[in-house]
Amino acid sequence: MKKLLIFLVLLLSGFAFPRVLRAQTPAVPDDKQATQPRKRGGIFTLYAVDPLARTLCFNDGKEGMAFVANKWENRCSDLSFTLAGGGSFVTGIELNRMAAIVDLGTANDLRGRYSYEDAENGGVGFASIRLEGDKIAILQDDNGKFKASWQTLQEGSKLSEVKSSANAPIQLGHIYLVRTVDSKDKSSQRTVKLIVIAYRPEEAVTLRWELL
Repeated sequence: MKKLLIFLVLLLSGFAFPRVLRAQTPAVPDDKQATQPRKRGGIFTLYAVDPLARTLCFNDGKEGMAFVANKWENRCSDLSFTLAGGGSFVTGIELNRMAAIVDLGTANDLRGRYSYEDAENGGVGFASIRLEGDKIAILQDDNGKFKASWQTLQEGSKLSEVKSSANAPIQLGHIYLVRTVDSKDKSSQRTVKLIVIAYRPEEAVTLRWELL
């Protein structure tokens, strides 16, 4: 009888079925995690005449536009492909968004300017571009088993020149830097590197992108 009473008390208090109770309780997302980008890079194709995939969202690596209740609406457009000017990237599209885009040239161009070792059209330059505090750095010397050394990417300073809309002609094999900031929220900013890996003028451009 005493054991039965104890069991009933536990049952009413909820301790008898903790798994059921946890399953019925909605998960509350962590605020800090929810504001972080859900994807840090990948390969994406922008299509000039597609109503959804003509823009890219750096937050999740998906189409920037969406159909909502039979309406065409912006979801999250950080980079767009436009046919203007013979084919260009456009950034700084959304409300309150300021941006800058810098064309670094090809992998061979970077190797020539910064004198690090790399194969013809190799990926060392693109891979090594990274943030060093408030500056952009690129490989200087890879000492193998010893620690690699880095040097400042001089073109990175141009990313501070943000404006309401920034664009750059699309060229196959070229590497670009894109920086976006929110004019009303100075803490909200993002810097991305990308390389054009396929380009069909007036139709589509495929790029590999990575958040710095």
